[in-house]
Amino acid sequence: MKKIILIAAAAILTLSASAQDLKFAHVNFNELVMLMPESDQARATIDATQKEAEETFQGMYEEFQSKLQQYQQKSDTWTAAIKQSKEKELTDIQNRLQEFQSSVQQELSAKQNELMAPIQEKAMKAVEKLAKDGGYAFVFDASQFIFANDAVVTDLTKEARKALGIPEGRTLETLQAELQAAQSNKQQ
Repeated sequence: MKKIILIAAAAILTLSASAQDLKFAHVNFNELVMLMPESDQARATIDATQKEAEETFQGMYEEFQSKLQQYQQKSDTWTAAIKQSKEKELTDIQNRLQEFQSSVQQELSAKQNELMAPIQEKAMKAVEKLAKDGGYAFVFDASQFIFANDAVVTDLTKEARKALGIPEGRTLETLQAELQAAQSNKQQ
């Protein structure tokens, strides 16, 4: 897929030599989406959902540990039927724990996709508007290119950030620091 994109980009750049009126631009789309204020809310929602899942899992795990401890302490005094019943119960709890983990991971992934889709769409529409207003024939995602000649290609990231309400001083680095600080506060 990347090969096709690079070939298409090379073809387009070749065409630009013969069609000087074509304008090209690029944006760092991932940066835009990650730094949008709406992404903060989506991350908070996902974190809250994940915390609830962790608490539920912890309760299930504690139940398992309690029953395992009981089994280890009393199994010598139980009849074969009771012992077999308790072993089945422990196995069932282990299976529920594994199923819970698996389903929670799938649900969190689906929830993240659900929350991020409108954010990505909003970013896409903002970039499309900037491209149309600026008369750009093509806007590329900066993460797909190794090099962009700024004499030929305009970086619309700054304008897109402004259109999307991303504060000027906010960067991926400051976002990372915010997320690490929030994680540290959770652990305390």
